[in-house]
Amino acid sequence: MKKMRVNNSQLEFLAGEETSGNFQKEGTLRIGRQNRALTDRFCRLRGNLLFILEKKGGELEEVLLLERCQVIRFPDDNRQLTVSFESGDPPLFLELSSSAECVSWLVALRDANTETLRRRIVCLHTLINAHTTQNQDQHTPAAAHCPKGDQILEDDGDASGVGSAAEVPPLHLTLDCRSVVAARVQIRVCVIDTHTHTIRKHCCTEIVKALDGSAFQTPVCFRGDYPLCHHSRIKVTVHHAEEPTAQSTMNFLGFTSFSIRDLLRSKEPRVSVSLRTMDGVNKVGEVNVSRLQMEGDSEDKLPPEHKCPALCDRLHSSVHDKENSPMIRAVLCSEVCKVYRFQMEDQRWMLVREQLSETPLSFSLPKQLLSVLIHEHINRVQEVKELGDLSPHWDGLRHDVISHCSNLIGCYEEALEELDKLSALSCFKSSNSKSDRHLQFVPTNLHSQRMEVTNPDSTGVWYDVITFGAPADHHQAFKHGGLKRLLSKHTNHRDSSVSYSQEESCRARELLSNIAHLQPLIFGLAEELLSLEVNAAQLRDVLDSLTQQTELFVHAVKDELVKSALLAIHNKCVANCSSSHVHSNGLVCDNLSANQEGYPSLQEYDEEEWDRAWANVAISLNCIIAMVDRLQGREDQPQDPTSSEQQEATRDKNTASRSSCSSASSWQEHLLPLVVTLRDCVREVVGKARDAMSFVVLHGAVALTVDQGPAQIHQRRHAVFSQTLSAVVCGFMLKLHGGLEERDFLLQLHSVGILAQFESLLSTYGDELGMLEDMEVAVADLSRVSFTFIEAKTEEPEDLLPILSGTWSSVVVEVPLPLESFRSLPQELKGCSIRIHPVVFNIGINQQQSLAERFGDSSLQERVNQHNCELLKAYCNTLRDKLPEMAGIQSLSDLLLSLDQRLESRKRKNVEVLWIAAMVCRKVNGIRLTSCKSAKDRTAMSVTLEQCVLLRERHTLSQQHFSTALDCMRREGCRMENVQKNIGKRKFAFSSVQLLTFPRLYRPPDGSYGFSQP
Repeated sequence: MKKMRVNNSQLEFLAGEETSGNFQKEGTLRIGRQNRALTDRFCRLRGNLLFILEKKGGELEEVLLLERCQVIRFPDDNRQLTVSFESGDPPLFLELSSSAECVSWLVALRDANTETLRRRIVCLHTLINAHTTQNQDQHTPAAAHCPKGDQILEDDGDASGVGSAAEVPPLHLTLDCRSVVAARVQIRVCVIDTHTHTIRKHCCTEIVKALDGSAFQTPVCFRGDYPLCHHSRIKVTVHHAEEPTAQSTMNFLGFTSFSIRDLLRSKEPRVSVSLRTMDGVNKVGEVNVSRLQMEGDSEDKLPPEHKCPALCDRLHSSVHDKENSPMIRAVLCSEVCKVYRFQMEDQRWMLVREQLSETPLSFSLPKQLLSVLIHEHINRVQEVKELGDLSPHWDGLRHDVISHCSNLIGCYEEALEELDKLSALSCFKSSNSKSDRHLQFVPTNLHSQRMEVTNPDSTGVWYDVITFGAPADHHQAFKHGGLKRLLSKHTNHRDSSVSYSQEESCRARELLSNIAHLQPLIFGLAEELLSLEVNAAQLRDVLDSLTQQTELFVHAVKDELVKSALLAIHNKCVANCSSSHVHSNGLVCDNLSANQEGYPSLQEYDEEEWDRAWANVAISLNCIIAMVDRLQGREDQPQDPTSSEQQEATRDKNTASRSSCSSASSWQEHLLPLVVTLRDCVREVVGKARDAMSFVVLHGAVALTVDQGPAQIHQRRHAVFSQTLSAVVCGFMLKLHGGLEERDFLLQLHSVGILAQFESLLSTYGDELGMLEDMEVAVADLSRVSFTFIEAKTEEPEDLLPILSGTWSSVVVEVPLPLESFRSLPQELKGCSIRIHPVVFNIGINQQQSLAERFGDSSLQERVNQHNCELLKAYCNTLRDKLPEMAGIQSLSDLLLSLDQRLESRKRKNVEVLWIAAMVCRKVNGIRLTSCKSAKDRTAMSVTLEQCVLLRERHTLSQQHFSTALDCMRREGCRMENVQKNIGKRKFAFSSVQLLTFPRLYRPPDGSYGFSQP
């Protein structure tokens, strides 16, 4: 930085508003000499002067001369720049509002010096001279008549006969753009015919994000019929894409070109060319061009590095993507692609496309589940509050439930609020964030790993597997074990003699509602019966209404649930008569004194008492009916009055009136005791039924909350379930997309449901033992999930995302389908509930599993595998019984028998268990999921092995190329990109010593691993 003596008024004039049109760049930045002490300042760049003002239109604070300085962007923050000076003055730190703004200021500041201007002028002179010389040497007539714009190349040859325009065989390239100062770019490829001076646009990538610093890759495919010649040149142009806004723009970054002839003659595996600005002066990056050997090329002419390289990180429009449907676009995002070419046994070639994608379900489903849980717990609190006055003991239980639910509601609302703060585009939780409290419900490193295989005999065949970190609560950690152990400990210490399902609780609430409605109706009609004058027709109407309402009342309270609840109340009181309990409100209740008035004594309980109680209501009603009939019968008894009596009645009407009043009084006297008895019987039944149903509702709530353990255990269970649910729903969406046109698959969904097979590579030692205990419960809880199809409102991605509803005990996933897909569904699937059948198999493969097998305990793994083998066999047997004609169903018996034998052998690290389970899953159109601790290292070994086995077994991958293909996928494939995304290094987190304990096929190639934080 140079210090100058200048006139302050002149500087203020240069920085003023009246000269604002002469600034190269201006805006508000956060500036400071220390990285942690930045303040907002308004900056203006004019030439090589940076003016720093207090605010826009404010006082000028400082002026910097941008000579002999270096402008660098922070490697770990794409919004910060630093300007360092060769003079040794303190650096200047700049923080921008966005990465796009950061790039814009970076380019402007780097160009703000006289040296750059001088180089630009020299380069322009050179370009002008070269262009003039080329025009003088040009004597090909075609050049004068060549039209402008995009044209198809024609192989005219050279007019002088020197150098032929021979066409180039099919060419597949990889363009690797590095050191580009941009976060999002678009790469455009054109072909220049140097003979005709025409340019043809070939392809253009989508807007892509940098994965490795500032590295971008894309493939370029020239097919055999493409008019590409040796004299052609490939022009590559890179544009910087602004952050997505309503007015997103593209800014030119740089371009380069290279000759096809030079590329084909090169003996190096890669050709490197510089990416320069439009004037050719400044170098803004580097482009490495790699060529993929295809059929027709001579293998002995190419170095070994070319025989199986990965092609691309993102396919462009020249590669036809059959999977670009609305459903896929809604479920998958941020794809990373690699393309390989492998030789088959018949010496022909297959093209393999490997695709790794994030999914917005990583965040959208946990947020929906949190909302469902919050709503459910709010309703539960309301239900127990509506029970009214309760005894001290029962009121203490109610307070326990309310306290438990309120604790969870608070935690879940906080978690939901934190997730809402994240961008709507958030689709990924890295392995380094697995212990983050606010991301507890989000699956770790969730991706879909897809492989498409194309060979001469078939079009693209897809194989899917979902990879994610083992569903576990890393925030609460594993000091006291995982969920299975925690739930088991709590179950052993609680009274499980009284437990009511959610359906029984619903029946109890309905019965309470019916009682509250019918009791006042019965009492009102009874009073009306007593207050009536003697009118036979009106009396009969009231009596009929009383009979109808009382019969409804008796029918409601005759429910066996009431009788069983009364017995449970008595048994619970007897069992706990000598114990006491401290509730969350601090109340200490002696259960012996907690009995409510009217309960059966602790010493004896007559089970027939309740039947007699509701029967007494019916008997009392029958007595009233009989009395009314008798009184009416006496009143209406037929008589043969004499003429003298008629005369007497005619003469003395007053006497008759007094007789009528006496008769009404007689009716009331006869009915009053019976009505009082009816009301007493109803009141007794209502009291007992209300107590019984309050007991059911309260203990139903207790069973779902307090009895399941502390709130922390509930939160842990919900969190790991959320992680598992996100993964399995993503797998279901992909499986559904591939099977919507297969009637057998749709019939399987309706008849049996779908299988979800989890492959776990966790060890049974240390913390991973707790993770496996968490995962076991999480996978088992998926049995409460069902899928149903609905018609999507539109085909926009947000309208095709799954929707959660229901309750914790019955989670419903509504899957929106595009209009045509929904209408094409079989009628029986519309509105049908599709069940999920989850199974998990675990085989530890690392050094910790070796310790567990030699010095620890692997019984959990054995129990989990054996139990889930039985579940798998049950599903396959049901499928075989209901769909005996399904393709491949008869071969399941041999696979299941082989799986049984592998489990019984108890061989250490018997990974064949996982292989067979995966084969069964694919045969029954199931969802494949693979997990380890973070889903990046051991999972990578498993997924790549499975892919190569599929290529060998189903697509005749040559056995001699199996190991080469496996190493290629591990060294250059999508899983290495996943490692880079998680930890910032392109190395699997293994050491040489650790790998000695791994099964041979699960060891990565040399150079692809090294110690790093997992």
